[in-house]
Amino acid sequence: MSYRQYGIEPALVERVKFKLKNPEVKDRMTVLLQGVTKTDLQDRMKVAALVQAAASAIGENVMASQANQIVEFVLAQKINPSSTLHLIRLWAMFR
Repeated sequence: MSYRQYGIEPALVERVKFKLKNPEVKDRMTVLLQGVTKTDLQDRMKVAALVQAAASAIGENVMASQANQIVEFVLAQKINPSSTLHLIRLWAMFR
């Protein structure tokens, strides 16, 4: 399922991808997401906090409606960060 179906703007995704090419920004995101578990990514409050923290870390202004769309997307994906298959699937989705 595509992120576009959740109303997430492709322009936002492209800006985030561009910013993550910067090694300093990528390192901040790595630190932020270190230790995140599947359970964390199924908890609406934790995901919302992660979205806000990630937006702050990369210097992207995310409106409340966009943040809610991103949270819904993350919850629907049932991401397991320790599963290589899940990570490959996400990587392919955002190529």
